[in-house]
Amino acid sequence: MSGKLDLTIVIPVKNEEKNLAGCLEAIGSGLAARIDVVDSGSTDRTKEIAVQFGANVIDFSWNGQFPKKRNWYLRNHTPSTKWVLFLDADEYLTEEFKEELRRALQEERIVGYWLKYTIYFLGEKLKGGYPLDKLALFRVGAGEYERIDEEAWSKLDMEVHEHPVLEGEIGRLQAKIDHLDFRGVAHYVNKHVEYANWEAARFLKKLDEGNQGEQLTWKQKIKYALMQSVFIGPVYFLGSFFLLGGFRDGARGFAFAILKMAYFTQVYCRIRELKAERKRNNK
Repeated sequence: MSGKLDLTIVIPVKNEEKNLAGCLEAIGSGLAARIDVVDSGSTDRTKEIAVQFGANVIDFSWNGQFPKKRNWYLRNHTPSTKWVLFLDADEYLTEEFKEELRRALQEERIVGYWLKYTIYFLGEKLKGGYPLDKLALFRVGAGEYERIDEEAWSKLDMEVHEHPVLEGEIGRLQAKIDHLDFRGVAHYVNKHVEYANWEAARFLKKLDEGNQGEQLTWKQKIKYALMQSVFIGPVYFLGSFFLLGGFRDGARGFAFAILKMAYFTQVYCRIRELKAERKRNNK
């Protein structure tokens, strides 16, 4: 099969000059009908690189309220194509994935697909550990990312762990996308500090609203069931290193599992801090 697909690829970015060129090069010029790069005020060469590769640049400025970047794009720049694929700048389409993608988009009964990703850590691909999969490919108009009225809990202007809520049958592609971030471990750790703050605030909001179990994936249900337990970190370490085969990566797998444990332990601590702050403010 040849010719461009009835597909828009959307890449939300901010200061992604180290990753974006490789991401766009991996997509190639003959795959998608349109490529949109949604930029949040980059101060490096991100926008210049996007233009060099023929992508369309759309500027985004977040006001601290719903919607964030992906939902804002869907509502204000709705693709004219049948399908949309949200791709991060550190995600690289493989030839195997592109071949399967061409076949999958011909399936009329499916409205969206879960995608699988390889994870590179300390310069090499992981054989095991906590897997990465996302519902990032779906029909335009089938739905949007779950709504969370954040009220500026964080400085994160893009959906963090929200997933699309779609009406219809969802499939799963088997070929993997390469997840390879060239910004280093320091960026990885700092990013997860922000994610932990967001996760804690979201969890407490769901408790307040009494709808903790609504529209959650099975992974989210497990995570939220453990969120108030100090054992959440060790559980994720054991799951990543032993149950999910992180031991096959030796020292790198152990370090990856440790960082996962640290992240979820930080979420637990942040929840405790926010609860304490509420208690003091209510006195």
